[in-house]
Amino acid sequence: MLTPQAILEELKKIKYPGFSRDIVSFGMIKDIEIAHAGITVILNAPSAKPEVIAGVTREIQRIVAAIPDVAAVKVEVDRTPPTPLAGAMHRRPIPGVKHIVAVASGKGGVGKSTVAVNLALAMRSLGWQVGLMDADVYGPSVAMMLGAGERVGITAERRIVPLERFGIRYVSMALFVGEETAVIWRGPMVTKLETEFLFNVEWGDLDCLVLDLPPGTGDAQLTITQRVALDGGVIVTTPQAIALLDVKRGVTMFNEVKVPVLGVIENMSYHLCRKCGERHELFAHGGGARYASELGVPFLGELPIIAELREGGDAGLPLVAAHPDHSVSDAFKSIAANVVARLSQPIDHGHLH
Repeated sequence: MLTPQAILEELKKIKYPGFSRDIVSFGMIKDIEIAHAGITVILNAPSAKPEVIAGVTREIQRIVAAIPDVAAVKVEVDRTPPTPLAGAMHRRPIPGVKHIVAVASGKGGVGKSTVAVNLALAMRSLGWQVGLMDADVYGPSVAMMLGAGERVGITAERRIVPLERFGIRYVSMALFVGEETAVIWRGPMVTKLETEFLFNVEWGDLDCLVLDLPPGTGDAQLTITQRVALDGGVIVTTPQAIALLDVKRGVTMFNEVKVPVLGVIENMSYHLCRKCGERHELFAHGGGARYASELGVPFLGELPIIAELREGGDAGLPLVAAHPDHSVSDAFKSIAANVVARLSQPIDHGHLH
């Protein structure tokens, strides 16, 4: 006897376009009706794009039609928007924190954590009280970049006390396990830890909490963006043409969870020679600005490759803190000013980019 549960298990084989999560865990299946005439799958898709619906529909028809004894397959789409209260219940604010911004990248290796750390420090230099959460459980690097020489404290109420350095408060998995310890955890444990970092830390009063997301746009990133009341996302990319796909994935991720994209930062835009001061175009810079324009999102600024940026991160002395007058520190402050300006504007959640 064919059951809705059996069909649901088959539908878990279908990934939501652009993500590693399947359409079932994404909450896309509203109902499954089994009748003599065939099977009807009802999709819950109030805001999905037509091409996403079409692709998912084709996959559902292919998967369900392959099940023995299925006469016909029909897919219906329910576009009824959820009530605002239902969405708000899942996203919790953090008491005392005015704004929460996620820094993301479509893939690893683009210098996202370096950008997140220096962006947080640049926002601090503009007079904001800033916190930084390293949400990358498997490859935490924020603690090393900030030069953590101690472990975090725990209050009598079992709440985490963040470390403070260069005027910003921060937490990272590396503060609990040591930088050389490999983290081999299953998904639910990672989710629990990220929830602890968000809601069980004594952040105090902050103008902004910056979240350094893990690289990519998979389940770990989605869980965070769906759990906390984010004010916006920042996407870090490199200039190469192939990076457009990574920016698209980042924009799609934030769009799917109704988080405004504050803008795109182009990192490794060009090489600035320390000896001669010459500027060398290694990757035909300017891609980030073009991608932002193509995708209809703001461009926040560009950052060069310089030796001091890497050396500062390795030594626990980030550039913006160690060399506040450096031209690249000025570039970070300009980007930070753009982010602050975007956060200060009222955002129309009906027209998100």
